[in-house]
Amino acid sequence: QVQLVESGGGWVQPGGSLRLSCAASGSIGSINVMGWHRQAPGRQREFVATITHSGGTNYADSVKGRFTISRDNAKNTVYLQMNSLRPEDTAVYYCYAGVRSLGYNYDSSYWGQGTQVTISS
Repeated sequence: QVQLVESGGGWVQPGGSLRLSCAASGSIGSINVMGWHRQAPGRQREFVATITHSGGTNYADSVKGRFTISRDNAKNTVYLQMNSLRPEDTAVYYCYAGVRSLGYNYDSSYWGQGTQVTISS
């Protein structure tokens, strides 16, 4: 079994910054893609950013130039640096990972429990 634990959410004023972290643990052989989605109240969950094992990144248009995704493969951890935050960034942020567990020959997707990010003045 694999667990993802997020941290770093909270409240910040518009224009501020937050850094989210998500650490994977458990029976991990390798992790391919890691990333973040978010879900605002009354809205569907939406893609935010992904990063491959080799560091290739992809971002939603709404966060390009403001958010930066990174990872530490040795720590099985993905980060999301969020700058120039806006009220519309308010949401629960979920991390996910495509994991090849030990003894398996295919990847499975795992999700964290979510961390609340609130942007308001």
